Amino acid sequence: MIMQILDAVDSFLYYPVLVIVMAAAGLYFSIRMGFVQIRMLGEGIHILKTTPADENGASPFQALMISTASCVGTGNIIGVSTAICLGGPGAAFWMTVLALLGCASSFTECTLAQVYKRRKPDGSFYGGPAYYIEGALHNKGLAMTFAVFLLLTYSFGFNLLCSYNVQSTFSTYSFYQEGVTPAIIGVIMAALVAVCIMGGGKRIEKTAGILVPVMGVAYVVVALIVLLMNVTELPHVFGVIFEDAFNFRAIFSGFAGSCLMYGVKRGLYSNEAGVGAAPNAAAAATVSHPAKQGLVQMLSIYIDTIILCNATVLMCLASGVAPTPELAGAEWVQASIASALGAFGPIFITAAMILFSFTTLIGNIYYCENGLAYLNNKKLPSKKFMNLFRAFAVLVIFVGAIIPMAAAWDVADITMGGMCLINLVACTMLSDVAVKTYRDYVRQKKAGLDPQFVAAEVGLRDDEVECWK
Repeated sequence: MIMQILDAVDSFLYYPVLVIVMAAAGLYFSIRMGFVQIRMLGEGIHILKTTPADENGASPFQALMISTASCVGTGNIIGVSTAICLGGPGAAFWMTVLALLGCASSFTECTLAQVYKRRKPDGSFYGGPAYYIEGALHNKGLAMTFAVFLLLTYSFGFNLLCSYNVQSTFSTYSFYQEGVTPAIIGVIMAALVAVCIMGGGKRIEKTAGILVPVMGVAYVVVALIVLLMNVTELPHVFGVIFEDAFNFRAIFSGFAGSCLMYGVKRGLYSNEAGVGAAPNAAAAATVSHPAKQGLVQMLSIYIDTIILCNATVLMCLASGVAPTPELAGAEWVQASIASALGAFGPIFITAAMILFSFTTLIGNIYYCENGLAYLNNKKLPSKKFMNLFRAFAVLVIFVGAIIPMAAAWDVADITMGGMCLINLVACTMLSDVAVKTYRDYVRQKKAGLDPQFVAAEVGLRDDEVECWK
């Protein structure tokens, strides 16, 4: 009964509601800013090299790594496999299309987070959707609702799912015992995350800054090796993807289980574009202009979906191992890579999943701290409360390892969908601010300047912002 209710809510929330809202918002932001995600891609890469003048502030790179640590994770492997095995190869195409449109949504939400960010007593910054919903839309009730959804998503839904996905990669090994091994893996993961998160936000920033680039590069290298070993299959692979993606008769005869729907859902889970998570990290960056961090945060979507998710898609489809519903999850990826690299393949996927999940889990806790601070009158709760909350988050990681897959996916989809719906509506209502901020940045760049932001230049009063006066 509970599973039927979860499935019904999940299906309605994504179709028709979120499919329409996500596509419309991404296209709207793209058109209004002249497809900023393509025109300014090089500028975003250039900004990554800058360092903050204030040592207490996070650099653009650190803020990017925090958001990337959360979205680059099990979705790049398990999420993609589930989408292809259950929805069809065309899911890869729709996942990519929504990601490209989502880049504009990501730019908008992260730029707004910078415009409306707050300053801590030590000089560092914080902010996110809850703050611009309250500060700019003057709707505290909606802002608090968003913060609650954020906590449910990142301390509960995503942690359950991430933990389940990791333990599932061990199911192919001979030592795996269904009633015992998941619990053991859950305990180990929970203990490792506990050691890290008890060190607080600064330790999370440093850990993510080291692990995210390493694991991402290693995964792409292995995927390229497998692709090179099966390079003659690539024309067939692309043909299958496009044929399935544009088989609209099949799509609309069973939309809930179609490649388009799975591409949207698993793509959103993987890159989180427009969900409202990345702005919490983006607001912490110390930059001279809000648009700088917006441009940097777009790169997270390129890293996550355009590169890593498609690396999984091409690697697996080129391997010759057919995607079937029975192989949905880690098994199809492990079988695909094993066909090219033998016993090393499944071991590598297991190692990648462990690293991916670790950075995802610690990134999730970072977001939760921001949500808790908002609900507690804009300041972190007491140290005792935070330790209890972190202990709860660690317990959830253990529970996730021993629950059914369908339940984990449904809970994560629903809580994330709630966040996304609230945030994209708010971003659309505040889009004029984002567009004016972007145009101000472009104007200064064309004048040969290093853009410096003053809120009054885009029509904002001093009482509407805390910084940028």
